[in-house]
Amino acid sequence: MSTATDSAPPLASSALTLAATLTIQSLVSMSLLTLPAIAPVIADVLRVPAAYVGVYVALAYLGAMAASLLSGSATRRYGAIRASQAGMVVCALGLLLCTIPSVPVMAVGALLVGLGYGPITPASSHLLARTTPAHRMSFVFSIKQTGVPLGGVLAGLIVPGLAHWTGWQAAFMIVAAANLLCALAIQPLRPALDADQDPRQKLSAGNGLIGPLKLVFSHRSLAVLAGVSFLFSIAQLSLTSYLVTFLNHDLGMDLIAAGFILAVSQAAGVGGRLLWGYLSDHYFGPVRTLAGLSALIALCAFCTPLLRMIDSDAVALVVLCLFGGSAIGWNGVYLAEVARQAPAGQASVATGGTLAMTFLGVVVGPPIFGWIASLSGSYGFAYATLMAPASICLMLLWRYRAAFARGAAALRS
Repeated sequence: MSTATDSAPPLASSALTLAATLTIQSLVSMSLLTLPAIAPVIADVLRVPAAYVGVYVALAYLGAMAASLLSGSATRRYGAIRASQAGMVVCALGLLLCTIPSVPVMAVGALLVGLGYGPITPASSHLLARTTPAHRMSFVFSIKQTGVPLGGVLAGLIVPGLAHWTGWQAAFMIVAAANLLCALAIQPLRPALDADQDPRQKLSAGNGLIGPLKLVFSHRSLAVLAGVSFLFSIAQLSLTSYLVTFLNHDLGMDLIAAGFILAVSQAAGVGGRLLWGYLSDHYFGPVRTLAGLSALIALCAFCTPLLRMIDSDAVALVVLCLFGGSAIGWNGVYLAEVARQAPAGQASVATGGTLAMTFLGVVVGPPIFGWIASLSGSYGFAYATLMAPASICLMLLWRYRAAFARGAAALRS
């Protein structure tokens, strides 16, 4: 299995690697959410409905899905730091294209931002799998994955202010510049962390797209994790994409109060990623932790439509914090388990293959959620339907628990 070995760098190097990957993850996540953070401004400029932000996100994640599949072989050939640098440069180019007030050009920009976003997690998984002791992997991976909601927090706090004071195009340019500066800043890490690069690794678009999926679906535990991540991502993006609309439409909250609850739920996601990673490493193990999160998501999905009858902002805050902490907090435990179950040296490839399914859930989940809400006239009812994917996750994890145990036994040997 792809875990730390006796030749892994010392703890200081592990800490530095974690800091670098966390910073990279936060910046690319901020990049992806830069346009959504100022969607009304962009909509006014382009004279299109603000709801078109959903198309932007879908295009970005389509790009991310393709890039995550191709990134495994690129990481092995050029090194994880070089792959991360390339991703940040492509993100910056996409952001710069988005400064051109044209729907087709911004669509290309969205694809480029997604293509830059896609390699980051497989590359960081490759680095962390090499530098992290096995007994700390869930917690360390969870720390790194807090970069996703942290990027959302940064986008929400910084980008609207930049757009107000400097103009929306300058805001895109500043975020692009931050990506380029980070790509330069991590260059000194490359000699040590990319020492395992293999110039003989072949790059093939066909094999690059198919190979990671073949790897994932040829291992039962990895295939289950891919399916679980697909279902979890449906719940996660449905929660974050429509939460403000639910609070405003179904509960009658004003946008300021709804936005505050959204921010708190994102913060709960940061805390959740750390908490679940710690509990996974020290008490329950990854499979039981993910199963517990499935049950908690199902419970929160059941309770969310009932908030309309309870009519209490405090109760809504508690329920939606739990919802955010679970529906946003699962990623670190999942990615650490992918790295554990992957064949030796294949952590980035396995991560790319499973992330393709994660991103597919992001692409299809929110539109289906919106369709259900439109047909029923209730966002609360649509949230209740998230009990279905959460329950399927729980069933899969229970049904195939023996496959994970075999993988853990092979790791110990």
